[in-house]
Amino acid sequence: MTHQFDLVALGEAMVEFNQIPQGDGRMYLQGFGGDTSNTTIAAARQGARCAYVSLIGSDALGDMCLALWKSEGVDVSAVHVHKDSPTGVYFVHHDLDGHHFSYLRKGSAASGMRPQDLSPELIGNTKYLHVTGISQAISASAHETVGAAIAMARAAGARVSYDPNLRFALWSLADASSTVIETIALADEFLPGQEELIKISGLHAPEDLIGWAHKMGTKVVVMKMGSEGVMVSDGKEIQKIAAFPVKAVDATGAGDCFNGAYLARRARGEDVFTSARWAVASAALSTQGYGAVAPLPTEARVAEFMKAAVTKA
Repeated sequence: MTHQFDLVALGEAMVEFNQIPQGDGRMYLQGFGGDTSNTTIAAARQGARCAYVSLIGSDALGDMCLALWKSEGVDVSAVHVHKDSPTGVYFVHHDLDGHHFSYLRKGSAASGMRPQDLSPELIGNTKYLHVTGISQAISASAHETVGAAIAMARAAGARVSYDPNLRFALWSLADASSTVIETIALADEFLPGQEELIKISGLHAPEDLIGWAHKMGTKVVVMKMGSEGVMVSDGKEIQKIAAFPVKAVDATGAGDCFNGAYLARRARGEDVFTSARWAVASAALSTQGYGAVAPLPTEARVAEFMKAAVTKA
């Protein structure tokens, strides 16, 4: 079957203000964020055919998001404008412990998404649907919409990718755990972070975490482990893929970059291990610039980086 899209993602995009002195008196660098939007753009920059499903406000920030997606070649036919709700905003500040987020998203346009906003034709015409726990947590109607999108994708034979991406400012561990466990069973490819999987499962050893996720029902587990790389399982074999050493300046959106690069390669038919190694390299590159979107690498940049890494080895 020929699909129009490699990846369709659903969620909330926001405008980002990253706390970096600009040398001219400004303290914030304006950019863009939102986990599934980041993932979509990361995939598009690496050659994937992508569409995004969301709501934005009828405001300048929403116009900026639309212009961004269009400039990246992302299909926006399923992005709707909400006249009475704003586009979300968040701030990033940095210290010795890493990067930290402050969100202004309550009552945002995207939090009002409903199942009737979905396009079954679009979701049924993709190889992968990507959703996250953030989209499930921003509102009850958004939670319902994610569930409806998953049902549409599965009915059409599309594969479902799921990253829990826990944010405890949005929901409790108890609420998150029950939703994540329910969604794992519906996911073909599960892309969690190690620390959040520890919180949900109560287990600690990486192999135990992988085994638990398979037991919950997913076919593929790709567990992100930060500077240690990733651990990947296709249900038959487990491989640990080391991180590429780089001098990171900002890890904002690195996990989203990994997701987009990984899904772009999977949509091409690559195996999970080859795709994950490519995505690890992509995520490393994304940490060498500020913001969630601006440093997302192109396919050519990743290929160059990986070739140089092999040469150094």
